[in-house]
Parts: sequence; C-alpha cells; structure tokens
Amino acid sequence: MADRVRKVSYVHVTVPNRAGHGARVLEALREAGVNLVAFHAFPGKAGRAQIDLVAEDMAALRRVARRNGWTLSKVKRGFVVQGEDRVGAVERHFARLGNAKINVVANSAIAATVAKRRAGYMRTARLGWRAIERGSTNERGALTGGSFLVI
Repeated sequence: MADRVRKVSYVHVTVPNRAGHGARVLEALREAGVNLVAFHAFPGKAGRAQIDLVAEDMAALRRVARRNGWTLSKVKRGFVVQGEDRVGAVERHFARLGNAKINVVANSAIAATVAKRRAGYMRTARLGWRAIERGSTNERGALTGGSFLVI
C-alpha cells in the first residue's frame, strides 16, 4: 500500500502543566464531536504545556475553544502521512525533504500495527511529529509544502 500524504492545518493551545488539564481539552473536543487526526503535547515554559491539535474540522475546534475560553495559536500548515508500518517508511520522506533542501527541525515518529492474536486483533501505536523550518515550505515543493506530521 502506498503512503497517503495529505495537507492539514493545526493549532496549539497552552494549558497549565498539571494533571488533568490535557484530559479536559480532549474531553471538551470529544463532547463536541471534534475528530482529531492527531495531537501532540509537551511541557513549555513557566509551568505551562503546549498541546498541538490537528482536527478534521478546524471551524468546529475553534467553536469549542471559544466556548471554553482557550486561546489558540495562529493556524499552521502541515502534512499527515499514513501508510503501512515498514522498515524505512519515515526515512523515505526525510530523504525527499532533505533532497529539496528543506530542514527538518524536530521529529518524533508514530506507527500503528495490527497483529492477529488468539481471540482477535491487537493494535499498538507510536506517534510521530516532524516540524519543517518556517519559510522553507511550498517554495521548494517537496511533498506538498508545510510542516510534516506522521501518523
């Protein structure tokens, strides 16, 4: 199966870096029916945490943010790459970006695997994120331009 590459938009919200705050963000999105393609959370400065949100419907995400008093970042552009878990799957996309002289600033990777088990199927996952240096996208056209998110 060939990888599926699609452009996405994403934003981030900053919350206190304490137990339960991320869960409250995810709960509000779930209750409003906002489907997340991905999210990525990590500690920030001064006791805060940043939650990056990639939603299928950015307008719906904004409505939830407004209703909950969240301040969303400026919209950023990116990619979601979906495909089969295989050796070298991530390297191929990094090579294309490098060959186009697009600098990858940060990365973590995700793959989901479904394995047959006795009573059914077992699913495991790893999540991935790659940011491309601002200003180096669309001009050179590797893939389609923008940040690069791997799910």
